[in-house]
Amino acid sequence: MNRPYNSISRAVSHLTIAGYLILITGCSPNFEKEITRGEIQSIVQFLASDSLEGRYPGTEDDSALTHYIARQFDRAGLVAGEQEGIQTFPVPIRVKPGPVISLSVEGKPLSKNNDFIVSSFSASGTTSAPAVFAGYGFIIDTDSMQWNSYRGVDLQDCWVILFTGHPGPDQQEKSFRDYTPLRNKALEAADRGAAGVIFIDPPGKNPQDTLHFYNDRKPPMDIPILHMARQAANTHIFSQKGYTVEALQKEIEKEMVPLSLVIEREIEAVTEIITETIQTHNVFASMKGSVPSYAGEYIMIGAHHDHLGRGGKGSSSRQPDTMAIHYGADDNASGVTGVIQISENLVSRSPARSFIFATFGAEELGLLGSRYFADHPPVAINRVKTMINLDMVGRLRKDRRLRIGGVGTSPIFRSLIDTVNKKYEFRIQYSREGYGPSDHASFYAKDIPVLFISTGAHSDYHTPADTPSELNYEGMVEVISFIADLAYELGDYRDFIPYSRAGPKAASPSRHGYGEVTLGLMPDVTYEGNKGMPVMFVSEGKPAAIGGMKDGDTIKALDGKPVGNVYDYMTRLGKLEKGQNVIVTVKRKQDTLDLLIQL
Repeated sequence: MNRPYNSISRAVSHLTIAGYLILITGCSPNFEKEITRGEIQSIVQFLASDSLEGRYPGTEDDSALTHYIARQFDRAGLVAGEQEGIQTFPVPIRVKPGPVISLSVEGKPLSKNNDFIVSSFSASGTTSAPAVFAGYGFIIDTDSMQWNSYRGVDLQDCWVILFTGHPGPDQQEKSFRDYTPLRNKALEAADRGAAGVIFIDPPGKNPQDTLHFYNDRKPPMDIPILHMARQAANTHIFSQKGYTVEALQKEIEKEMVPLSLVIEREIEAVTEIITETIQTHNVFASMKGSVPSYAGEYIMIGAHHDHLGRGGKGSSSRQPDTMAIHYGADDNASGVTGVIQISENLVSRSPARSFIFATFGAEELGLLGSRYFADHPPVAINRVKTMINLDMVGRLRKDRRLRIGGVGTSPIFRSLIDTVNKKYEFRIQYSREGYGPSDHASFYAKDIPVLFISTGAHSDYHTPADTPSELNYEGMVEVISFIADLAYELGDYRDFIPYSRAGPKAASPSRHGYGEVTLGLMPDVTYEGNKGMPVMFVSEGKPAAIGGMKDGDTIKALDGKPVGNVYDYMTRLGKLEKGQNVIVTVKRKQDTLDLLIQL
């Protein structure tokens, strides 16, 4: 998911966008109201073709794709919004070191990339301070062990030098798991007033002693973070004390007790981190309802059109060591095809309500396109009465099982679906919850009833084997026709479509590593800054809501410790206990409030 665009290798030469448009014009099917295998297969084969190379956001192929979809909406007779129905938004894809980076010890400069590198979550700026070595940087006080690397150590306004990893043999990793991530270590040091952090790999953790800049796309911290090679640390840091990295590691692990040293040397660093973004797109068009009293309300049908490009390390490919086109025929050329086919079908049927048809970019990078669309809708978001999300609808199996989520988000859904299904006789597996790992979650967070329709996962998911030849096209005709009929019934429903809360509006706490502790909120994980954690939604009856937190608040501190973003929040929350009372500091518009919340 986090693979930078520049790492995409090209196996075929680029066609220009203009060339794609010629191809589109020449090969597009003549649309009819009927949903047919021929049209479905034609659209899928273009979307999941070699030419589009896996539909990775921000590429030329991505631009060609969005123009193709816009063209199909136009040919179906829909009305495009501004800029021909293509909504452009930025996506951060990676951070990289800036050109202004340096490190010196007692005025002696070190070699960038050989002796040191800057971390991807480092702050930018100039820092000069003395240094303290604090071993592995743990603060542990559990039933199983006690370990305090900072006992008697003053980090205030100092560089703190830390080993990566954990002390002792690998089988002890579980005991140290929550304390091993570098960001957690750096956050603890920052809490104790450190001016910056320098990480060193102890022997056995990185035998080659090589430095690699790892792009984790996480927001920067408020202090500089560096990585130093062992040999450089021995020469420029520890030689003054008569130590080496190897000797320090042996001394710590021999007795399994912390060790610290005051390093009487001034270290000055200039750090710079640059965030690179790409531009990608959502595509949308609308159809006016036929009954004036209902035409101001909208049913929305959507699907994501992006995929993984050529996969590779850092992507969400299930074969990360294989660099090959990830065609994404089922995920989610099938859903996009369904949206296009349903749009032309409904144009001919004139339901009472209006419709918005949309395809979203950057879903695979974290629902970014649908979240942007929900925040910047073409009509007031409260006028959208239902959002139907099609994600992986191309592999109907012999058991005719169809999965429909979000059924509990409106009390009218179940009976309506059952009525429509009498014609199709699918074996429907229902789920009440509105939240799910796809684009409908962005609209459920806005109190919109949602339906998530899928034929289910399979072993080719997120691999190069998800090709057009593996789809069940006859099954797609049935599934898409079923969704079109269901959408029509919703569009022609001559009464209010009520919304009901159905489960949390965020992933369960265990998915975010919170353990049993949760505030009961949905963080805005797309926020890239370091000035607090925006809260998208607060669940009723949960600790945050009971304590007075509201949608749109920004958490600035948790239990008296600063929170700059969702990663800080997760770390802070993981150290709290169920039943504990904590003060959560939030920014609400222009006010700063301290809320007492019982976990």
